[in-house]
Amino acid sequence: MQKKKPHPKVKSELHPRSRHRERYNFEELIKSSPDLAPFVAPNKYGDESINFFNPDAVKALNTALLKHHYRLEYWDIPQHYLCPPIPGRADYIHNIADLLKEHQSEIPTGQHIKGLDIGVGANCIYPIIGNHEYGWSFIGSDTDEKAISSAQSIVTKNPNLKSHIEIRRQEQANAFFKGVLNPDERVDFTICNPPFHASLEDAKKASLKKLKNLKGQPDVKPVLNFGGQQNELWTKGGEARFVKDMIYESKHFSKQCLWFTSLISKETTLKPTYKILQKVNATFVKTIEMGQGHKISRFIAWTFLTEQEQKDWVKERW
Repeated sequence: MQKKKPHPKVKSELHPRSRHRERYNFEELIKSSPDLAPFVAPNKYGDESINFFNPDAVKALNTALLKHHYRLEYWDIPQHYLCPPIPGRADYIHNIADLLKEHQSEIPTGQHIKGLDIGVGANCIYPIIGNHEYGWSFIGSDTDEKAISSAQSIVTKNPNLKSHIEIRRQEQANAFFKGVLNPDERVDFTICNPPFHASLEDAKKASLKKLKNLKGQPDVKPVLNFGGQQNELWTKGGEARFVKDMIYESKHFSKQCLWFTSLISKETTLKPTYKILQKVNATFVKTIEMGQGHKISRFIAWTFLTEQEQKDWVKERW
């Protein structure tokens, strides 16, 4: 066994309201979800942990975290679908709350605050966290039929989610809001975790590089984020093209949403994105950085509403 690594009690880079700032308490997590127990063992430093290269272990940890911190009765995803890191997903939600708080003295809570999750996925993570932490309601959309079915199953099997989350199939492969938002429907924010690779080959190369760096071994078999379908991990033109298309379409829904947002994985995507936002005459643009572990992630937020329109929005809806 190697010398025990000193660990700070609090992960200071995570959002101050995050439930994941302290190290995992595996004893408590196993009480909430006994299926996690077989995967927990001392690592080379003697700390209790799981093998993060084992997809089943990661899924069991996610299930335990969701049951323990977010009071879910049921959570599952089909094999080979994306199993997201929950602390990072929670940070996006908490930062959205801070963005909304800029319009008034307190974070707006309750089911009258509505978000649209573009690409809700089989895991339904953002609506789960947003509803539990702030009582918000959500529309979750996706083009993938199996993902829709899985997300719907999660909502249906958790009574606390049923009246707050609506899952809608996006029938048009290249649309974001069209066909999902009704003409008279308004949402306070949109969230999106875009597929950031331009091809399957790019996704495999990135995964292989990550594994080599983590394991320090030259010959490792690539595992794509422990799952992930094409529409979750890669798209033609990659993240930059995806966000560009979303921005152009958002212009047509400019009066139906207060803040459009999207995660931006690559810093190089920011400059061309700012240019497009300028081109479509977005009135306000914000870039919110989030620290997660050793990497910095960020999301970009834009609105087409004037200051007065924003004030009217808050007065009418909140």
